[in-house]
Amino acid sequence: MTLSQAKLSVHLCLLGLLVGLAAGLFLLLFRFMIDLGQGLILDSPDDFSDLPPLWRALLPVAGAGAIALIAAFTASKYRRLGIAYVIHRIKVHYGSLPLGSAMNQFASAVIALASGFSVGREGPAVHLGATVATGFARYWKLPDNALSVLASCGIAAGISATFNSPLAAVLFVLEVVLREYRIHTFLPILIASVTGSVVTQSVYGNIHLYDHFAMEVFPVAQYPLLLLTGLLIGGIAAGFSHGLITITEISQRWPITLRLMLAGGFTALIGLQLPQALGTEHAAVSIALSDNPGLLLLLALLGAKILATWAAIGLGIPGGIIGPLYGIGAVVGSLIAWGLTPMFPQLQPFIPLYAVLGMTAMMGVCLHAPMAALLALLELTQDASIILPSLLVTLPAYLLAYSVFGSRSIFLSQLDAQGLEYRVSPTEAGLQKTGVMALADRQFVIGTPNQSDEDLLKLMSDANQQRLLLRHMDRCELVSLHANYDDDTPLMRTDAFPLPQTATLAEVHRLLNRNRQKAVYIYDTGPDHPIGVITWTMLRQALRAKHF
Repeated sequence: MTLSQAKLSVHLCLLGLLVGLAAGLFLLLFRFMIDLGQGLILDSPDDFSDLPPLWRALLPVAGAGAIALIAAFTASKYRRLGIAYVIHRIKVHYGSLPLGSAMNQFASAVIALASGFSVGREGPAVHLGATVATGFARYWKLPDNALSVLASCGIAAGISATFNSPLAAVLFVLEVVLREYRIHTFLPILIASVTGSVVTQSVYGNIHLYDHFAMEVFPVAQYPLLLLTGLLIGGIAAGFSHGLITITEISQRWPITLRLMLAGGFTALIGLQLPQALGTEHAAVSIALSDNPGLLLLLALLGAKILATWAAIGLGIPGGIIGPLYGIGAVVGSLIAWGLTPMFPQLQPFIPLYAVLGMTAMMGVCLHAPMAALLALLELTQDASIILPSLLVTLPAYLLAYSVFGSRSIFLSQLDAQGLEYRVSPTEAGLQKTGVMALADRQFVIGTPNQSDEDLLKLMSDANQQRLLLRHMDRCELVSLHANYDDDTPLMRTDAFPLPQTATLAEVHRLLNRNRQKAVYIYDTGPDHPIGVITWTMLRQALRAKHF
């Protein structure tokens, strides 16, 4: 009953803690499998540049073939993976994810990350974290509105366990996945995120991915250059997003095996020419931060990294996009800084900062999550001096991409390209947050169809109840007393639709909005065990009282 209400509760916070712990442990296993796979092939994690050319060509093709083989033996409903798919499930199915889809995501992502594809770890982390929450909800038969919160907890814990960034993980969920802030969801998500980070720190220590960056405090006199940098990155980010979505839309009509093998072939060609473009982002970031890498190398690496990411993400390789965005952003920031250095030699000490600003802006613009991007880099670098420069770059970049080029969130654009729904009306979104047991009237009696009206009236009078449920062979009927009835028509009868006790008021609204004279009855273990009833009048009063 407590979990059915859209209110903060100790029970929900405890469940968030359990989900965070389980998701953190699951992500440790995922990380171990990635490290194991890459350790068998690479001398250093995510660095494919030392491999012989033949290996750089064969790895992506073999990896694509293995992923295609998994897809061939997987039911079609299990082939949709990644953050965009999880957003769809959150909006339309309360975050419930099929177990088979998570198994596919786990195995395919490990292969993709070990094969050199330009994908990140956060996509699988989000998917696997939400699946852990689904398992908890199914085991304990939790209401769907609680499942939605727990799925968000799993997502936050997955990201936090992957990057050791608990606050950024929470803001990512609120800004990208839920796109709203509610206190009763915020605290459980925060608890789960902190738990995921604690799990990671207990094994790997309090390590932050980019805390080794040596960044100087940027002088105020050079702030106008940051605004120019933001405009340049905004244009590049908009172009990147447009290209990725175009490839996704075109390739949706192709067989999955063809798409995967094309991704493997394109990645192999890129790896032969510029192996630093392979992998998530570490090799690209290393080049961007190296001493005087050269404008031509940075330009070539930028183009190769963009093409590799388009090929992998656009053609359906399972993996995240944030990691590649970091690689692209670091190269863009370094390229701009080195390009301006001949005119402004004083910029050279700030090239690491420009790389971080590029990473922040690329993520913020492409995902439409500027604050989550800023907080993520703040936690990853452990350097608060990036806050103001990051805002001065990210804000003009975001405004240019959104207002001039019409850029949208990559995840929402992917959902449109894949034909997956995510738009929910404000009324339904509000009703989704409350379970049926928060409104159901549990004061009723149960009768049988062979009883006369007199018998039913006596049964209701003896139980001192105003409602009675008749169970027919194929349906149920709600019998109610007229408010002002005469002796001829004392009873009102209406069909009642069955709903499980895990449903929300959104399902009730869908059933009764066009059948307002009918009712809904809530059942426990099966339709033969009714435990509550809801009428349109009851739902309408709840709508008015809560202003959904």
